Amino acid sequence: MLASVLSYGLTGIEGYPMQVEVDCREGGMPTFETVGLPGAAVKESRERVRSALVNSHLRYPYGPTTVNLAPADVRKEGPRYDLPIALGLLAASKQLPLEPLKELLVLGELSLDGRLRPITGVLPMLIRARSDGVKKALLPVDNAREAACLEGMEIYGAESILSAVRFLRGEEKLEPMPLLSYDSLLKGTKPLCDLSQVRGQYAAKRALEIAASGGHNMLMIGPPGSGKTMLARCMPGILPPMGFEEALETTRIHSAAGSREGLVTQRPFRAPHHTASAAALVGGGRDAMPGEISKAHNGVLFLDELPEFPRIVLEALRQPMEDGVVHVSRVGAQCEYPARFSLICAMNPCPCGNFGSRTRRCRCTPQAIERYLNRVSGPLLDRIDLVVEMDFVPAEEALRDRSPGEDSETVRARVEKARAMARERYKGTGIYANAHLSGAQLEKHCALSGEADRLMQAAMAQMKLSMRAYTRVLKLARTLADMEQEDRIAEHHVAEALAYRGAGDKYWKG
Repeated sequence: MLASVLSYGLTGIEGYPMQVEVDCREGGMPTFETVGLPGAAVKESRERVRSALVNSHLRYPYGPTTVNLAPADVRKEGPRYDLPIALGLLAASKQLPLEPLKELLVLGELSLDGRLRPITGVLPMLIRARSDGVKKALLPVDNAREAACLEGMEIYGAESILSAVRFLRGEEKLEPMPLLSYDSLLKGTKPLCDLSQVRGQYAAKRALEIAASGGHNMLMIGPPGSGKTMLARCMPGILPPMGFEEALETTRIHSAAGSREGLVTQRPFRAPHHTASAAALVGGGRDAMPGEISKAHNGVLFLDELPEFPRIVLEALRQPMEDGVVHVSRVGAQCEYPARFSLICAMNPCPCGNFGSRTRRCRCTPQAIERYLNRVSGPLLDRIDLVVEMDFVPAEEALRDRSPGEDSETVRARVEKARAMARERYKGTGIYANAHLSGAQLEKHCALSGEADRLMQAAMAQMKLSMRAYTRVLKLARTLADMEQEDRIAEHHVAEALAYRGAGDKYWKG
Protein backbone atom coordinates (compact mmCIF):
# COMPACT_ATOMS: atom_id res chain seq x y z
CA MET A 1 0.00 0.00 0.00
CA LEU A 2 1.16 3.54 -0.72
CA ALA A 3 1.01 6.38 1.83
CA SER A 4 2.13 10.00 1.55
CA VAL A 5 2.99 12.37 4.42
CA LEU A 6 3.55 16.11 4.03
CA SER A 7 6.83 17.37 5.45
CA TYR A 8 9.16 20.31 4.80
CA GLY A 9 12.86 20.71 4.09
CA LEU A 10 15.25 23.59 4.65
CA THR A 11 17.75 25.31 2.37
CA GLY A 12 19.53 28.13 4.17
CA ILE A 13 16.69 29.94 5.93
CA GLU A 14 14.06 29.05 3.33
CA GLY A 15 11.72 26.11 3.80
CA TYR A 16 10.33 24.09 0.90
CA PRO A 17 7.49 21.50 0.74
CA MET A 18 8.41 17.84 0.61
CA GLN A 19 6.38 14.65 0.34
CA VAL A 20 7.48 11.52 2.19
CA GLU A 21 6.08 8.68 0.08
CA VAL A 22 6.15 5.18 1.57
CA ASP A 23 5.35 2.04 -0.43
CA CYS A 24 5.06 -1.07 1.75
CA ARG A 25 4.33 -4.59 0.47
CA GLU A 26 3.41 -7.74 2.38
CA GLY A 27 5.57 -10.80 1.71
CA GLY A 28 8.80 -10.97 -0.21
CA MET A 29 12.31 -10.13 0.92
CA PRO A 30 12.46 -7.71 3.90
CA THR A 31 14.20 -4.75 2.26
CA PHE A 32 14.18 -1.03 3.08
CA GLU A 33 15.31 1.52 0.51
CA THR A 34 15.35 5.31 0.92
CA VAL A 35 15.59 7.30 -2.32
CA GLY A 36 15.47 11.01 -3.13
CA LEU A 37 19.06 12.09 -2.34
CA PRO A 38 19.03 11.20 1.38
CA GLY A 39 21.99 12.29 3.53
CA ALA A 40 23.66 10.03 6.09
CA ALA A 41 21.30 11.04 8.93
CA VAL A 42 18.27 10.35 6.70
CA LYS A 43 19.57 6.91 5.72
CA GLU A 44 20.10 6.07 9.39
CA SER A 45 16.46 6.90 10.13
CA ARG A 46 15.57 3.31 9.15
CA GLU A 47 17.14 1.94 12.34
CA ARG A 48 15.71 4.70 14.54
CA VAL A 49 12.23 4.17 13.10
CA ARG A 50 12.44 0.37 13.49
CA SER A 51 13.54 0.52 17.13
CA ALA A 52 11.04 3.29 17.98
CA LEU A 53 8.09 1.31 16.53
CA VAL A 54 9.09 -1.98 18.16
CA ASN A 55 9.73 -0.35 21.56
CA SER A 56 6.39 1.45 21.33
CA HIS A 57 4.61 -1.90 20.74
CA LEU A 58 3.70 -1.00 17.17
CA ARG A 59 4.19 -3.45 14.32
CA TYR A 60 7.18 -2.83 12.07
CA PRO A 61 6.44 -4.06 8.50
CA TYR A 62 9.17 -6.41 7.34
CA GLY A 63 8.18 -6.68 3.67
CA PRO A 64 9.79 -4.79 0.76
CA THR A 65 9.62 -1.08 1.65
CA THR A 66 10.57 1.98 -0.41
CA VAL A 67 10.68 5.52 0.99
CA ASN A 68 10.84 8.36 -1.53
CA LEU A 69 11.64 11.93 -0.46
CA ALA A 70 10.25 14.25 -3.13
CA PRO A 71 11.46 16.43 -4.77
CA ALA A 72 14.17 13.89 -5.52
CA ASP A 73 16.71 16.38 -6.91
CA VAL A 74 17.30 18.22 -3.59
CA ARG A 75 19.59 16.68 -0.99
CA LYS A 76 17.86 15.88 2.35
CA GLU A 77 19.82 16.28 5.55
CA GLY A 78 19.15 15.77 9.25
CA PRO A 79 16.87 13.59 11.38
CA ARG A 80 13.75 15.75 10.96
CA TYR A 81 12.10 13.15 8.69
CA ASP A 82 12.02 10.29 11.25
CA LEU A 83 8.44 10.98 12.35
CA PRO A 84 6.94 11.40 8.84
CA ILE A 85 8.70 8.20 7.70
CA ALA A 86 7.40 6.30 10.73
CA LEU A 87 3.84 7.53 10.25
CA GLY A 88 4.07 6.77 6.53
CA LEU A 89 5.15 3.20 7.34
CA LEU A 90 2.22 2.73 9.73
CA ALA A 91 -0.26 4.16 7.20
CA ALA A 92 1.16 2.05 4.35
CA SER A 93 0.88 -1.09 6.51
CA LYS A 94 -2.76 -0.20 7.40
CA GLN A 95 -2.06 0.50 11.07
CA LEU A 96 -3.02 4.14 10.68
CA PRO A 97 -5.82 5.77 8.64
CA LEU A 98 -4.71 7.89 5.70
CA GLU A 99 -7.34 10.62 6.08
CA PRO A 100 -5.90 12.39 9.19
CA LEU A 101 -2.52 12.70 7.44
CA LYS A 102 -3.91 14.78 4.60
CA GLU A 103 -2.86 18.47 4.83
CA LEU A 104 -1.00 17.76 8.11
CA LEU A 105 2.65 18.85 8.22
CA VAL A 106 4.78 16.35 10.16
CA LEU A 107 8.33 16.86 11.46
CA GLY A 108 10.34 15.26 14.23
CA GLU A 109 13.29 13.11 15.29
CA LEU A 110 12.75 9.76 16.99
CA SER A 111 14.73 8.28 19.87
CA LEU A 112 15.04 4.50 20.08
CA ASP A 113 12.38 4.25 22.79
CA GLY A 114 9.86 6.19 20.68
CA ARG A 115 10.12 9.60 22.31
CA LEU A 116 10.18 12.64 20.02
CA ARG A 117 13.21 14.88 20.10
CA PRO A 118 13.23 18.54 18.98
CA ILE A 119 14.81 19.46 15.66
CA THR A 120 16.42 22.64 14.33
CA GLY A 121 15.04 24.98 11.68
CA VAL A 122 11.36 24.56 12.62
CA LEU A 123 10.32 28.21 12.33
CA PRO A 124 11.61 28.82 8.77
CA MET A 125 9.80 25.69 7.59
CA LEU A 126 6.55 26.59 9.35
CA ILE A 127 6.64 30.16 8.06
CA ARG A 128 6.91 28.83 4.50
CA ALA A 129 4.21 26.24 5.19
CA ARG A 130 1.86 28.92 6.50
CA SER A 131 2.39 30.97 3.34
CA ASP A 132 1.65 27.80 1.32
CA GLY A 133 -1.72 27.46 3.05
CA VAL A 134 -0.90 24.62 5.47
CA LYS A 135 -3.17 24.89 8.52
CA LYS A 136 -1.99 22.09 10.84
CA ALA A 137 1.38 20.77 12.00
CA LEU A 138 2.40 17.85 14.24
CA LEU A 139 5.76 18.38 15.95
CA PRO A 140 7.79 17.31 19.00
CA VAL A 141 6.34 19.13 21.98
CA ASP A 142 9.45 21.32 22.48
CA ASN A 143 9.26 22.52 18.87
CA ALA A 144 5.52 23.11 19.24
CA ARG A 145 6.21 25.52 22.12
CA GLU A 146 8.83 27.24 19.96
CA ALA A 147 6.30 27.72 17.15
CA ALA A 148 3.41 28.81 19.37
CA CYS A 149 3.94 32.44 18.32
CA LEU A 150 2.77 31.79 14.73
CA GLU A 151 -0.76 32.90 13.91
CA GLY A 152 -2.87 31.05 11.37
CA MET A 153 -1.65 27.50 12.16
CA GLU A 154 -2.77 24.84 14.61
CA ILE A 155 0.41 23.46 16.18
CA TYR A 156 0.11 20.08 17.92
CA GLY A 157 2.91 18.83 20.15
CA ALA A 158 3.44 15.11 20.81
CA GLU A 159 5.73 13.54 23.40
CA SER A 160 6.20 10.24 21.55
CA ILE A 161 5.40 8.30 18.40
CA LEU A 162 2.74 6.40 20.35
CA SER A 163 1.06 9.66 21.40
CA ALA A 164 1.11 10.86 17.76
CA VAL A 165 -0.42 7.58 16.53
CA ARG A 166 -3.18 7.65 19.13
CA PHE A 167 -3.93 11.26 18.22
CA LEU A 168 -4.25 10.39 14.52
CA ARG A 169 -6.42 7.36 15.33
CA GLY A 170 -8.72 9.53 17.43
CA GLU A 171 -7.87 7.60 20.62
CA GLU A 172 -6.12 10.53 22.31
CA LYS A 173 -6.88 14.23 22.21
CA LEU A 174 -4.07 16.71 21.69
CA GLU A 175 -4.90 20.35 22.14
CA PRO A 176 -3.26 22.88 19.77
CA MET A 177 -0.63 25.02 21.43
CA PRO A 178 -2.15 28.28 22.72
CA LEU A 179 -1.00 31.30 20.75
CA LEU A 180 1.64 33.34 22.57
CA SER A 181 1.34 37.10 22.16
CA TYR A 182 4.53 38.85 21.12
CA ASP A 183 4.06 41.53 23.80
CA SER A 184 4.11 38.89 26.52
CA LEU A 185 7.38 37.51 25.17
CA LEU A 186 8.95 40.98 25.09
CA LYS A 187 8.38 41.48 28.81
CA GLY A 188 10.98 38.88 29.70
CA THR A 189 13.87 40.56 27.85
CA LYS A 190 16.64 42.22 29.84
CA PRO A 191 19.63 44.22 28.53
CA LEU A 192 23.12 42.76 28.82
CA CYS A 193 24.45 45.90 30.45
CA ASP A 194 22.97 49.23 31.57
CA LEU A 195 24.50 52.59 30.65
CA SER A 196 24.13 53.77 34.25
CA GLN A 197 26.98 51.39 35.15
CA VAL A 198 29.44 53.25 32.90
CA ARG A 199 31.31 56.03 34.70
CA GLY A 200 32.29 59.09 32.70
CA GLN A 201 32.94 58.64 28.96
CA TYR A 202 30.21 61.13 28.06
CA ALA A 203 31.47 61.64 24.49
CA ALA A 204 31.46 57.90 23.86
CA LYS A 205 27.95 57.59 25.33
CA ARG A 206 26.77 60.34 23.02
CA ALA A 207 28.31 58.57 20.02
CA LEU A 208 26.69 55.28 21.07
CA GLU A 209 23.28 56.97 21.22
CA ILE A 210 23.81 58.41 17.73
CA ALA A 211 24.84 54.99 16.40
CA ALA A 212 21.69 53.43 17.89
CA SER A 213 19.44 56.20 16.55
CA GLY A 214 20.55 55.73 12.94
CA GLY A 215 21.92 52.17 12.77
CA HIS A 216 25.46 53.46 12.19
CA ASN A 217 28.82 51.73 12.56
CA MET A 218 31.14 52.89 15.32
CA LEU A 219 34.80 52.48 16.31
CA MET A 220 36.11 53.13 19.84
CA ILE A 221 39.84 53.71 20.27
CA GLY A 222 41.31 53.74 23.74
CA PRO A 223 43.61 52.01 26.23
CA PRO A 224 42.65 48.77 28.00
CA GLY A 225 40.24 49.34 30.86
CA SER A 226 38.69 52.52 29.49
CA GLY A 227 35.23 50.92 29.17
CA LYS A 228 35.03 50.09 25.46
CA THR A 229 33.63 46.58 25.89
CA MET A 230 31.13 47.63 28.54
CA LEU A 231 29.83 50.41 26.30
CA ALA A 232 29.45 48.01 23.39
CA ARG A 233 27.44 45.63 25.58
CA CYS A 234 25.09 48.51 26.40
CA MET A 235 24.17 48.95 22.72
CA PRO A 236 21.34 46.34 22.52
CA GLY A 237 19.73 47.88 25.59
CA ILE A 238 19.31 51.29 23.96
CA LEU A 239 18.10 49.98 20.60
CA PRO A 240 14.32 49.97 20.03
CA PRO A 241 12.61 46.62 20.71
CA MET A 242 12.28 44.37 17.68
CA GLY A 243 8.93 44.24 15.93
CA PHE A 244 7.29 40.85 15.40
CA GLU A 245 8.38 40.59 11.75
CA GLU A 246 11.97 41.51 12.70
CA ALA A 247 11.88 38.87 15.45
CA LEU A 248 10.64 36.22 12.99
CA GLU A 249 13.35 37.09 10.48
CA THR A 250 16.04 36.97 13.16
CA THR A 251 14.72 33.69 14.58
CA ARG A 252 14.73 32.08 11.12
CA ILE A 253 18.49 32.66 10.94
CA HIS A 254 19.21 31.41 14.47
CA SER A 255 16.93 28.40 13.99
CA ALA A 256 18.65 27.46 10.73
CA ALA A 257 22.00 27.78 12.53
CA GLY A 258 20.93 25.20 15.12
CA SER A 259 19.33 27.25 17.90
CA ARG A 260 16.33 25.78 19.73
CA GLU A 261 15.62 28.75 21.99
CA GLY A 262 12.35 29.73 20.34
CA LEU A 263 11.43 33.20 19.14
CA VAL A 264 14.33 35.68 19.46
CA THR A 265 12.85 38.77 21.10
CA GLN A 266 16.03 40.60 22.14
CA ARG A 267 18.25 42.20 19.53
CA PRO A 268 21.24 39.92 18.90
CA PHE A 269 24.66 40.82 20.26
CA ARG A 270 27.39 38.77 18.62
CA ALA A 271 30.99 39.13 19.76
CA PRO A 272 33.22 36.63 17.89
CA HIS A 273 36.78 36.16 19.16
CA HIS A 274 39.56 37.63 17.05
CA THR A 275 40.75 34.11 16.17
CA ALA A 276 37.49 33.46 14.24
CA SER A 277 37.90 32.47 10.61
CA ALA A 278 36.31 34.19 7.63
CA ALA A 279 33.91 31.24 7.25
CA ALA A 280 32.83 31.57 10.90
CA LEU A 281 32.14 35.26 10.39
CA VAL A 282 30.54 35.22 6.94
CA GLY A 283 29.11 31.68 6.93
CA GLY A 284 30.12 28.45 5.29
CA GLY A 285 30.64 24.77 5.90
CA ARG A 286 29.39 22.00 3.64
CA ASP A 287 25.79 23.20 3.89
CA ALA A 288 26.53 26.95 3.71
CA MET A 289 25.36 27.68 7.26
CA PRO A 290 24.91 31.30 8.45
CA GLY A 291 27.88 33.01 10.11
CA GLU A 292 28.22 35.59 12.87
CA ILE A 293 27.30 38.54 10.66
CA SER A 294 23.96 36.93 9.79
CA LYS A 295 23.34 35.91 13.39
CA ALA A 296 23.81 39.62 14.23
CA HIS A 297 21.06 40.61 11.76
CA ASN A 298 18.81 43.31 13.29
CA GLY A 299 21.29 43.63 16.13
CA VAL A 300 24.93 44.34 16.94
CA LEU A 301 28.17 42.76 15.73
CA PHE A 302 30.96 43.63 18.19
CA LEU A 303 34.57 43.16 17.14
CA ASP A 304 36.88 43.66 20.11
CA GLU A 305 40.63 44.04 19.51
CA LEU A 306 39.92 44.93 15.88
CA PRO A 307 43.55 44.89 14.58
CA GLU A 308 44.02 41.37 15.97
CA PHE A 309 41.51 39.93 13.49
CA PRO A 310 43.15 38.44 10.37
CA ARG A 311 43.12 40.86 7.44
CA ILE A 312 41.11 38.45 5.25
CA VAL A 313 38.40 38.25 7.93
CA LEU A 314 38.02 42.03 8.17
CA GLU A 315 37.95 42.46 4.42
CA ALA A 316 35.14 39.90 4.19
CA LEU A 317 32.95 42.36 6.11
CA ARG A 318 33.05 45.05 3.45
CA GLN A 319 30.44 43.73 1.02
CA PRO A 320 27.83 42.73 3.67
CA MET A 321 28.22 46.14 5.35
CA GLU A 322 27.23 47.80 2.07
CA ASP A 323 24.54 45.42 0.82
CA GLY A 324 22.96 44.12 4.02
CA VAL A 325 23.04 40.54 2.66
CA VAL A 326 25.73 37.91 2.29
CA HIS A 327 25.92 35.22 -0.39
CA VAL A 328 27.47 31.97 0.82
CA SER A 329 28.40 29.48 -1.90
CA ARG A 330 29.74 26.04 -1.06
CA VAL A 331 29.83 22.69 -2.82
CA GLY A 332 26.70 21.46 -1.05
CA ALA A 333 24.57 24.62 -1.16
CA GLN A 334 24.30 28.25 -2.22
CA CYS A 335 22.41 30.47 0.20
CA GLU A 336 21.67 34.15 0.71
CA TYR A 337 21.39 35.39 4.28
CA PRO A 338 20.35 38.84 5.52
CA ALA A 339 23.13 40.68 7.35
CA ARG A 340 21.86 44.12 8.35
CA PHE A 341 23.69 44.91 11.58
CA SER A 342 25.34 47.75 13.46
CA LEU A 343 29.09 47.18 13.60
CA ILE A 344 30.68 48.25 16.88
CA CYS A 345 34.47 47.94 17.01
CA ALA A 346 36.99 48.50 19.77
CA MET A 347 40.77 48.68 19.59
CA ASN A 348 43.84 49.86 21.42
CA PRO A 349 45.73 52.73 19.79
CA CYS A 350 49.00 50.76 19.82
CA PRO A 351 50.39 47.37 20.92
CA CYS A 352 50.92 48.51 24.54
CA GLY A 353 47.61 50.39 24.50
CA ASN A 354 48.80 53.76 25.80
CA PHE A 355 49.51 55.81 22.67
CA GLY A 356 47.78 59.18 23.01
CA SER A 357 46.88 58.63 26.67
CA ARG A 358 47.10 61.62 29.01
CA THR A 359 47.86 59.49 32.06
CA ARG A 360 50.13 56.65 30.89
CA ARG A 361 53.31 56.55 28.83
CA CYS A 362 53.45 54.64 25.56
CA ARG A 363 56.34 52.16 25.23
CA CYS A 364 55.93 51.46 21.49
CA THR A 365 58.17 52.67 18.69
CA PRO A 366 56.61 54.72 15.86
CA GLN A 367 57.20 51.82 13.49
CA ALA A 368 55.39 49.37 15.81
CA ILE A 369 52.44 51.75 16.15
CA GLU A 370 52.21 52.21 12.37
CA ARG A 371 52.33 48.45 11.72
CA TYR A 372 49.63 47.89 14.34
CA LEU A 373 47.27 50.54 12.98
CA ASN A 374 47.80 49.47 9.38
CA ARG A 375 46.23 46.10 10.13
CA VAL A 376 42.90 47.92 9.70
CA SER A 377 42.47 48.79 6.04
CA GLY A 378 41.32 52.13 4.67
CA PRO A 379 38.29 50.69 2.83
CA LEU A 380 37.00 49.21 6.10
CA LEU A 381 37.55 52.50 7.97
CA ASP A 382 35.70 54.27 5.16
CA ARG A 383 32.60 52.26 6.11
CA ILE A 384 32.69 53.33 9.77
CA ASP A 385 30.60 56.41 10.53
CA LEU A 386 31.68 57.33 14.06
CA VAL A 387 35.20 57.19 15.48
CA VAL A 388 35.50 57.96 19.19
CA GLU A 389 38.69 58.41 21.19
CA MET A 390 38.55 57.27 24.82
CA ASP A 391 40.91 57.47 27.80
CA PHE A 392 41.02 56.15 31.33
CA VAL A 393 38.57 57.48 33.88
CA PRO A 394 40.81 58.03 36.94
CA ALA A 395 39.86 55.73 39.82
CA GLU A 396 39.56 58.59 42.32
CA GLU A 397 37.15 60.40 39.98
CA ALA A 398 35.01 57.28 39.48
CA LEU A 399 34.93 56.56 43.21
CA ARG A 400 34.17 60.16 44.12
CA ASP A 401 31.24 60.47 41.72
CA ARG A 402 28.84 57.69 42.78
CA SER A 403 25.70 59.31 41.43
CA PRO A 404 24.06 57.04 38.83
CA GLY A 405 24.25 58.27 35.26
CA GLU A 406 21.52 58.08 32.67
CA ASP A 407 20.16 54.56 32.42
CA SER A 408 19.57 52.66 29.19
CA GLU A 409 15.81 53.03 29.38
CA THR A 410 16.04 56.84 29.34
CA VAL A 411 18.43 56.82 26.38
CA ARG A 412 16.31 54.24 24.53
CA ALA A 413 13.29 56.53 24.78
CA ARG A 414 15.23 59.22 22.87
CA VAL A 415 16.49 56.64 20.36
CA GLU A 416 12.95 55.41 19.73
CA LYS A 417 11.81 58.99 19.16
CA ALA A 418 14.50 59.55 16.53
CA ARG A 419 13.78 56.18 14.90
CA ALA A 420 10.05 56.93 14.82
CA MET A 421 10.75 60.09 12.83
CA ALA A 422 12.85 58.09 10.36
CA ARG A 423 10.22 55.34 10.04
CA GLU A 424 7.54 57.89 9.25
CA ARG A 425 9.76 59.48 6.60
CA TYR A 426 10.60 56.16 4.92
CA LYS A 427 7.16 54.57 5.24
CA GLY A 428 6.58 52.00 2.52
CA THR A 429 10.23 51.85 1.40
CA GLY A 430 11.38 48.98 3.63
CA ILE A 431 13.97 51.23 5.31
CA TYR A 432 13.94 51.60 9.09
CA ALA A 433 17.18 53.48 9.80
CA ASN A 434 19.14 56.30 8.16
CA ALA A 435 22.25 54.16 7.71
CA HIS A 436 20.36 52.01 5.17
CA LEU A 437 19.55 54.83 2.74
CA SER A 438 20.44 54.29 -0.92
CA GLY A 439 21.86 56.95 -3.24
CA ALA A 440 18.56 58.06 -4.77
CA GLN A 441 16.88 58.25 -1.38
CA LEU A 442 19.82 60.21 -0.01
CA GLU A 443 19.18 63.09 -2.40
CA LYS A 444 15.51 63.13 -1.50
CA HIS A 445 15.73 62.91 2.29
CA CYS A 446 19.08 64.51 3.15
CA ALA A 447 18.73 68.00 1.73
CA LEU A 448 21.19 70.47 3.30
CA SER A 449 20.68 74.08 4.24
CA GLY A 450 22.88 76.62 2.40
CA GLU A 451 25.40 76.92 5.27
CA ALA A 452 25.49 73.16 5.76
CA ASP A 453 26.13 72.58 2.06
CA ARG A 454 29.01 75.07 2.01
CA LEU A 455 30.54 73.42 5.08
CA MET A 456 30.27 70.03 3.43
CA GLN A 457 31.94 71.24 0.23
CA ALA A 458 34.81 72.73 2.21
CA ALA A 459 35.22 69.54 4.24
CA MET A 460 35.30 67.42 1.08
CA ALA A 461 38.28 69.40 -0.16
CA GLN A 462 40.03 69.76 3.21
CA MET A 463 39.56 66.20 4.51
CA LYS A 464 39.80 64.55 1.05
CA LEU A 465 36.65 62.51 1.66
CA SER A 466 35.65 59.75 -0.73
CA MET A 467 32.14 59.72 -2.15
CA ARG A 468 31.31 56.86 0.22
CA ALA A 469 32.53 58.94 3.15
CA TYR A 470 30.48 61.88 1.85
CA THR A 471 27.27 59.83 1.80
CA ARG A 472 27.97 58.41 5.24
CA VAL A 473 28.49 61.89 6.67
CA LEU A 474 25.14 62.90 5.16
CA LYS A 475 23.39 59.91 6.73
CA LEU A 476 24.98 60.67 10.08
CA ALA A 477 23.92 64.32 9.85
CA ARG A 478 20.39 63.14 9.00
CA THR A 479 20.38 61.11 12.22
CA LEU A 480 21.63 64.06 14.26
CA ALA A 481 18.78 66.17 12.85
CA ASP A 482 16.27 63.43 13.70
CA MET A 483 17.53 63.35 17.29
CA GLU A 484 16.58 67.03 17.50
CA GLN A 485 13.32 66.37 15.61
CA GLU A 486 14.44 68.68 12.78
CA ASP A 487 13.25 68.10 9.20
CA ARG A 488 16.20 69.91 7.61
CA ILE A 489 19.89 69.21 8.17
CA ALA A 490 21.57 72.29 9.64
CA GLU A 491 25.21 73.38 9.69
CA HIS A 492 25.87 72.15 13.26
CA HIS A 493 24.57 68.67 12.35
CA VAL A 494 27.09 68.43 9.51
CA ALA A 495 29.85 69.82 11.74
CA GLU A 496 29.28 67.16 14.41
CA ALA A 497 29.10 64.40 11.78
CA LEU A 498 32.40 65.56 10.28
CA ALA A 499 33.99 65.64 13.73
CA TYR A 500 33.21 61.95 14.22
CA ARG A 501 34.48 61.17 10.72
CA GLY A 502 37.79 62.96 11.36
CA ALA A 503 38.40 61.70 14.90
CA GLY A 504 40.66 58.90 13.69
CA ASP A 505 42.87 61.15 11.53
CA LYS A 506 45.52 61.54 14.26
CA TYR A 507 46.07 57.76 14.10
CA TRP A 508 45.83 57.02 10.39
CA LYS A 509 46.90 60.29 8.77
CA GLY A 510 49.47 61.71 11.04
